[in-house]
Amino acid sequence: MKVMVTGGTSGLGLAMASALATAGSNVALTGRSGERARSVAAGLTDAIGIEMDVRDESSVARAVEAAWSELGGLDMVVNNAGIGMRTVNPRFMTDPLGFWEVPVEGFRAVIETNLTGYFLVAREVTPRMLAAGSGRIVNIAVSQSTMTRAGFVPYGPSRAGTESLSKVMAADLAGTGVTVNVLLPGGATATGMLPDGGLPAGRQILQPAVMGPPIVWLASEAAAGVHGERIIAVDFEHWLAGFRNRSL
Repeated sequence: MKVMVTGGTSGLGLAMASALATAGSNVALTGRSGERARSVAAGLTDAIGIEMDVRDESSVARAVEAAWSELGGLDMVVNNAGIGMRTVNPRFMTDPLGFWEVPVEGFRAVIETNLTGYFLVAREVTPRMLAAGSGRIVNIAVSQSTMTRAGFVPYGPSRAGTESLSKVMAADLAGTGVTVNVLLPGGATATGMLPDGGLPAGRQILQPAVMGPPIVWLASEAAAGVHGERIIAVDFEHWLAGFRNRSL
């Protein structure tokens, strides 16, 4: 399996790239810094690092072309690159801003990265997959409560847009051989997106490795043809059992 993971140099992206590489996939991981992407990839098996700014259409085109050329095609793309509330308000959990207080430039940066970036990557890779007759797109999302929580503009709306975009993509690609699925951790994860000081007492923090088993399964032969699903990583085993029952 030949897989590109955007935002693969840290956090969830690195956890998924590592799990995929360990499971035998050839992985292209991307990051805004090509040097860092190559350095991180050097620590994995059969992985390459590629510079990509998901906000920039020409950067996305160059990165997809490079990954396609170096790996000899792409079977799956994981849309993961994103920025969080810390970029707008480092104290967003303890001192949230009302939406009217959010800087316009901060709003645009988050939307352009988390939503427009997913669109640009999917837009670039889908025609190639359609021409090849198959392909898999996995969009990384968040819990629904995060989309509507007070003080979560613009991150919440950006991830609500991810859900809507994914549903439309799945509808547009139904029956084409190119599949679209959504994967989310199921809670706050130990990544650089957490606020200064962490989370309030009592809040569970998941480790990024929770994303490993579901992303490896989504890249497997068992997941061929799986389309339009929303998978929560912490509930993956339960979801998989239910999915298998539905498929009988």
